[in-house]
Amino acid sequence: MTGIRLTAPAPGWAIDADVVVVGSGVAGLTTALRCAAAGLDTVVVTKARLDDGSTRWAQGGIAAALGEGDTPEQHLDDTLVAGAGLCDEEAVRTLVTEGPDAVRRLITTGAHFDTTDSGDIALTREGGHHRRRIAHAGGDATGAEISRALVGAVREAALHTIENALVLDLLTDAEGRTAGVSLHVMGEGQHDGVGAVRAPSVVLATGGMGQVFSATTNPPVSTGDGVALALRAGAEVSDLEFVQFHPTVLFLGADSEGQQPLVSEAVRGEGAHLVDGDGARFMLGQHELAELAPRDIVAKAITRRMIEHGAEHMYLDARHFGARMWEQRFPTILAACRSHGIDPVTEPVPVAPAAHYASGGVRTDLRGRTTVPGLYACGEVACTGVHGANRLASNSLLEGLVFAERIAADIAGARPPRTEPAGSPDAGDPAPLLAPEARTAIQRAMTRGAGVLRSADSLAAAAEELEALHRDASAEAEGPGGAKVVVPGVDAWEVTNLLLVSRVLVAAAREREETRGCHWREDRPDRDDAHGRRHLVVRIAADRTPVVHRTETAAFPPVRPSD
Repeated sequence: MTGIRLTAPAPGWAIDADVVVVGSGVAGLTTALRCAAAGLDTVVVTKARLDDGSTRWAQGGIAAALGEGDTPEQHLDDTLVAGAGLCDEEAVRTLVTEGPDAVRRLITTGAHFDTTDSGDIALTREGGHHRRRIAHAGGDATGAEISRALVGAVREAALHTIENALVLDLLTDAEGRTAGVSLHVMGEGQHDGVGAVRAPSVVLATGGMGQVFSATTNPPVSTGDGVALALRAGAEVSDLEFVQFHPTVLFLGADSEGQQPLVSEAVRGEGAHLVDGDGARFMLGQHELAELAPRDIVAKAITRRMIEHGAEHMYLDARHFGARMWEQRFPTILAACRSHGIDPVTEPVPVAPAAHYASGGVRTDLRGRTTVPGLYACGEVACTGVHGANRLASNSLLEGLVFAERIAADIAGARPPRTEPAGSPDAGDPAPLLAPEARTAIQRAMTRGAGVLRSADSLAAAAEELEALHRDASAEAEGPGGAKVVVPGVDAWEVTNLLLVSRVLVAAAREREETRGCHWREDRPDRDDAHGRRHLVVRIAADRTPVVHRTETAAFPPVRPSD
């Protein structure tokens, strides 16, 4: 344990449970439903409303070997290729073999996928897949449908939910085992202000950290809160340098910041072409799958072409779809484009890469257990080893489903007893809070130095900017007479979390002196399997310094010394 915590008031209320699940996407709600079904007293904590997580923004679909002629083995092969030598094969095999039945159970929960005229699940292709294995709903509204079904099931089961709540820190007992979380509820309700949920099992399903960059497809809630909490609690994170930049995000201008509209890979799966300003297709000859190459390859090709042409974006041309296909297959994307004055039926869509998905996260085993006893992680916040250096398209929703079920089974099997948190939840070494206005400085430093293109110089510059913010916050933590300069609150807590995960990401990216998957070093353009086919595991020392450790092989070490 680091003893580090966020500066926050002492909890003014507390509730007890067997399990607290933090997050309300596919990973969190599936875990909660399975735990509740096993008879565990389960509480769901979510940062916004139940249906406001990252899951509902997922357009393309969920990948599983459901089609005729497809097999888990083929799905495994495609996943391993996309992961560029860093996938954990056992984790991938677990995903692809348990995935089809997990999708079928999702359907029994109430999710409705698009079907063919014969009543079979309609399947499409996306980048890196050699077969049509992407199940979708509402054309391009898969995440929204999955979220609707799971939220409905949670409400029908009458689970205890706490909405509009930012999780702060992990609570532990005298033995260092998980004993719950502290959190802050934004706005009046059954609970208000800082409180605690005391439980012997905590599941982090908080989603991603895309808001560390200026432009991202992630919703505003994706500020890396789960990774930051885990780091402060002493957990290890891994592969954080592998941030996937989605190749085709609607380009709204060079100065656009915050959440940007996604143009799903499924559009290319149905036959759209990437073209430059002259109308030339530039993916031909770049990869055997052309526009359907893995995302890192497409993002790099777009970025290279932009540099060559001195352009701010490329184009996605799907005019040959016609109005009817756009309206039926991609109604959400069509509406988003038209709302910004672009009609994909009659003109190419301007696109550019933007931060999309964290392939790394809190390190877990195949049961979702982290290196802190009683703390689990699932979904984008976790690093199971499934994604390696680059996530295969539409494996994310499947990972959330499969490993959520495994976590629930592990908790139900163990049924750890409730214990009392040791000391006061506001004890320990308070992390100095950043002023909310530092968010923009963090995002711009990360975008310049640790975006699609990276180098030793750019990463060093980003590290220095981030460390300067860290030093300034530490120096100014105490004002005259001991008064706090920055008042604890949601904005300050979020930006403090953003700084922590940014510092760890940059530390790992500087250590990985090669190009692999979605980590692209301009100064180290080659893949170095002799030294690079290793995982970078990071923890935070008591002095708040990131400590990077390189594994001895491509396999993860056990999360428990006795395993």
